[in-house]
This record gives sequence, C-alpha cells and structure tokens, in this order.
Amino acid sequence: MKLITDTIAPRAGAAVAVDAILCFSALVLAASTLAAKSARVPEIFPQLPLTLASAAIFALVMGIMYALVGLYRPGTISLGATIGRITLAMSVGGYLTHLAMHAVGVPESVATLILTLFYLCIGILLVRTGGNMMRRVSPLARVLIVGTGPEAYAIARELSSRGEMSRDVIGLYPSSGLAAPELSGSGLHVFPENASIPDLVSLHGIQEVIVAVREQRGGGVPMDQLLACRIKGVPVLDFAGFCEKTKRQVPIDSLKGSWLVYGHGFVQGGMRRFVKRLFDIVSSIVLLVVLSPIMIATMIAVPLDSRGPVFYRQRRTGLGGVEFTCLKFRSMFVDSEKDGVARWAVRDDPRTTRVGSFIRKTRIDELPQLLSVLKGEMSLVGPRPERPSFVAQLKDQIPFYDIRHSVKPGVTGWAQVRYHYGATFEDARRKHQFDLYYVKNNSLLLDIQILIETVSVVMFREGQ
Repeated sequence: MKLITDTIAPRAGAAVAVDAILCFSALVLAASTLAAKSARVPEIFPQLPLTLASAAIFALVMGIMYALVGLYRPGTISLGATIGRITLAMSVGGYLTHLAMHAVGVPESVATLILTLFYLCIGILLVRTGGNMMRRVSPLARVLIVGTGPEAYAIARELSSRGEMSRDVIGLYPSSGLAAPELSGSGLHVFPENASIPDLVSLHGIQEVIVAVREQRGGGVPMDQLLACRIKGVPVLDFAGFCEKTKRQVPIDSLKGSWLVYGHGFVQGGMRRFVKRLFDIVSSIVLLVVLSPIMIATMIAVPLDSRGPVFYRQRRTGLGGVEFTCLKFRSMFVDSEKDGVARWAVRDDPRTTRVGSFIRKTRIDELPQLLSVLKGEMSLVGPRPERPSFVAQLKDQIPFYDIRHSVKPGVTGWAQVRYHYGATFEDARRKHQFDLYYVKNNSLLLDIQILIETVSVVMFREGQ
C-alpha cells in the first residue's frame, strides 16, 4: 500500500477510484434500464454475472484510456481539451468494451453501451461540478513552516498558490532571532521564537509541520518540540521530504548526503533487477512488433528527405558510467557537428531536417533504442542517457549527478513526462531532480505509470 501511495498522488488516486465507480455504475444502470424497459425482469438475475463482469471490464478499460489521454497527469488543461480527451477515451474505450461484451455473449451490447456512455456523461458532469464546488468550500490543510529563510519563503509561496499543493500557511516559526528580508511585506505571520511549537499546533489546529531550514545543527531547530509533534501524530517533513512527497522530485540546492543515506528508497535488489529486466525484454519485443510499420516507414522517409544514413550513432553514458552506442533515426543533416563540438539540441533546431522535425516531436527517432533495451544496455524506463562530454561538465556543477548512473538509462523517464523539453544547463539541473526521485523510488508500478504518461506526452505533444 505504501508503494502505491508513494507513487500515485492522492488526488489522482481519488480521481481513479471515483471514475471507476462511475463507469461501473453507469453500465449496471444502463443494463437494468434496458431490461426493465423490455419487461424482461425475470431475465435480469441470470444475466447479472455477465452484467457485473461487463461493468468491471468497462471500468478497467476506461481507467486505462483516461490515463493514456493524460487526464490524471498533474497540472490543468483547458475545458475544451478536457472534453476532447474524454470524448476520445469514451470512443475507444466503448469500442473495446463492445468487443469484450460481444466475445462473452452479452446481448444488446451496442444499445447498452450507448446508454452507458449517456449515463457516464451525466455522472462526470455532476461529479466534477460537485468536486469543484467542494474544493472551493473545503478548508485547506493547515501548515506551520519552521524557518524564515529563502527555502521557507519559497515553500510558503508555492503552498499559497492554487493546485494540488495548496495549503493554508498559518505562519512561520523562526529558527533564528531575525526573519529573512524576503519575508518583509509578504503578509506571512512569523511567530515569536519563544513560542512552543506543540502549543501552536494545538491552538491553530495545524495538520502538518514543514522544516525549511538549510542548517539544522547547532540548536537552530527545536528537535524536542518537533518530536513532541511527531509523537502526537502530526507529520513533520523536511524540505527535501516535502518536495519528494508533493512535487515528486528531490531538490538538490539544499540536499544533504545524509538524507539520501538514511532515507528510504534506492531499492536495487536482485529481485527488482530481475523483474525489471524481464519487463524490459517482453515490452521491447512487443513494441518492436507493434511499431515495426512506423519504423519501416521512417527508414524509407529519412534518406528520401536528405542524403545520409538512416541511423545516427552516438556515444552515451550508461549504467555505472560505462559508455555505449545509442542508436536513433537520423533527424539532422549530415555533419551538423562537423567541427567536433558537442551542442545541446534546441527547440526548432535549424540542423533538423523536415522528416527529422516530425520524428523528433513524435519521439519516433528514439524507437531504435528498443534494440539497446533488448541488448541490456538500456531499460525501457530510466534517466535519459547523456553524452560523455556533457556528463563531465554536469558532474562538476550538479550535486549528486552520478547517482543517475546507478540504474540503466531509459528510452523514456520521469523527467521526460514531468518536465518540459529543455536544452540548457538549468533545464539539466531541473531534470536531474526528477531523475533523483526516480532512482530513489524506482519500482515496477512507477515504470508502468511513466510508460502510460509517455503516451499522452507523445499524443498531445506535452512538454514540447
């Protein structure tokens, strides 16, 4: 259970459960309506097992379709985009459920599904409208932040914004005698230093304490008071733990090695490696077979668009810092780096061909790397491999950069589905925070989540 809650955001998990209940109930209600309308009430009970099985299949299929079109991803999309994605999910999901119902011999599956989708639309409208109203009137979780420095101010600002991280910041408890200049005029209440944190928790009904202090040694943080809160059942998180829990990334600016050493995660046991390798082999074979028409078409289109080879080979850094040859469909003109200087790929790169621009936006250029997955040089999911020349620079400037090389690089990864396309040093720093989260929390469930989110990223060009 902890694995599931650590991987899936609470709001997304609640949305999945609500949608599953809606889909299941819609099909059962539709089947009951048609049976009652046809005056075949005595036949309802013999058909009940098939109806319940069909409803379960419909709920499962629709849950997968909702995930594939990105309805459970963080962030907000426009109303029009939401309607479009729900319509797409219903169309494909309804057709797949029809095939399943027909296969098990459920009568009138077309009429049942049409009525099911009608009921489902009503249910979605009522639930989402009611949910929005509830979120507006429901009180936010009350939070106390320990610290008055830049980290505390940054957390308070993020928590005060709308979104999944929204909290009611009651105030800040100073870790030193003076508040940081950033807090002046911010409207944030700073409690006196001689106040008792447990008393503040009880008095203001605080539900979570966040410690946002970079240096916690030397008595700067009242550990005995925080322990008293923890014993009472009030969660106490440090800055890194807060970001890991709410933002699904590990901050590197104020990260300490001790947090990585003593914290949970980094499970790389023999069973995990075996399961991941088996998953990689089976998945890459299936994807190579399914996507072979696209790959063949690309092999024809690349040389027709510009002279040069079909494939582009480049040295990348993999597991344990060992270099390997990464294979991609060529998307740039030949000799785009004829001076021998490695350059970041940028958006709308002038070195890109017409076909190359398309296959880069749709990620088709990455498909030959499935062969590297079969060979064991890469995994289907993991941090994206970098060029050795870039790795040498990034290791010197980004803390804990080598940790990403403790797992195999991936065709897709957590940073690719949670951060926009970037081609700067700052983008590399931000992506590394997501890669650290993946390495620390990697599991088969997280791999599956990343693969599902990759579909919506490619389909709707998110992160371009």
